[in-house]
Amino acid sequence: MTGPSKDYMRRKVWIPLILTCLGAAGLVLYAQAPNETPEDFKIIQNVTNIVVPVGVYDHDDNIVNGLQGRNFHLFDNGKEQDIAVDVNFHPISLVIAIQSNAAVEKILPQVRRIGSMLESFVVGDQGEAAVLAFDHRFMVKQDFTNDVNKISESLKKITPGSTSSRLVDACEYGVRMLHNRPPDRRRVLLLISETRDYGSEGKLREVVIAAQVQNVSVYTVNMSRMIAEMTGKAQQPKVDQMPPANRPMPSSVPGTPTSVMQMGNSPGNSADFYPLMIEMLRDVKAVFKDNPAEALTKATGGQEFSFVKQKGLEESIAKIGSELHSQYLITYSPSNKLEGGFHEIKVTVEPSHNDWKVRSRPGYWLAATN
Repeated sequence: MTGPSKDYMRRKVWIPLILTCLGAAGLVLYAQAPNETPEDFKIIQNVTNIVVPVGVYDHDDNIVNGLQGRNFHLFDNGKEQDIAVDVNFHPISLVIAIQSNAAVEKILPQVRRIGSMLESFVVGDQGEAAVLAFDHRFMVKQDFTNDVNKISESLKKITPGSTSSRLVDACEYGVRMLHNRPPDRRRVLLLISETRDYGSEGKLREVVIAAQVQNVSVYTVNMSRMIAEMTGKAQQPKVDQMPPANRPMPSSVPGTPTSVMQMGNSPGNSADFYPLMIEMLRDVKAVFKDNPAEALTKATGGQEFSFVKQKGLEESIAKIGSELHSQYLITYSPSNKLEGGFHEIKVTVEPSHNDWKVRSRPGYWLAATN
């Protein structure tokens, strides 16, 4: 079997950038490789709106309800935008991506018991969910359905597999599944896994861009590394084929995600995450190397949770469901579409409260256009 052609690899590199431009700017274009006609390979995207779910919390981290559209202001790269604020709940399309490799064999029984919670806390009225298990493979245990019994049964059938855990690739797969769902639905990827990746072929930054273009919010419930290592089978070490002398190093070492979060007022704050987002999109390998789950949640406005025991897992699912049902949904068509690069989003609430925290996605990446 021969490897991928050069044309195919060229398309694989450029497609995420083209989709980013299309998704944010609402353009209709096609990508054409040499010796191909437009009819051979065409990408069409006609999305004009950026969707920004927003959560507002008081000093005790209680959800602030009852706000109206006039209370919100949104700035895109410092420019205030004309926004529409929807205070009604939108049905959710949810992909539950679950790590199912050998390392988490003794944790999976806890995960198999969460099916009954998804109806009231995550899926809700007219919602739907799909179940995706992954190790080195991607196994759709249940396609999108609103039948909670089918979801519960599919969770019970998840069994441990190989030693690989292609977390980044699995998230890309989940984003693709959500891409085809109706545009009036909230698109959510719930990742239940360790925070580390073993064996992915794709790049984290491309998955982040794809999630932003498709307006997917990523939430993670992290399996304990310590528990996984103590109870699971030993992982095979990953061989690094690159000689040390050939490995590029960043000119300066950026702050860690944890230190950046501690400097800000709230996790996921766009201003706090902005420098790290830039570094990640430049493909600096030192950033988020050990925790792609954190990068995905911060870049899409989601949250990270963790658990050791069943109660902790159930509480995490409940908190995610509560947040999804209480968010305000802001949509807008950027007035500065021609500005290429990373667009920073900042949302403010009036009247201002010094002890209130506003969490939203930090921004999105827009390819430059002529």
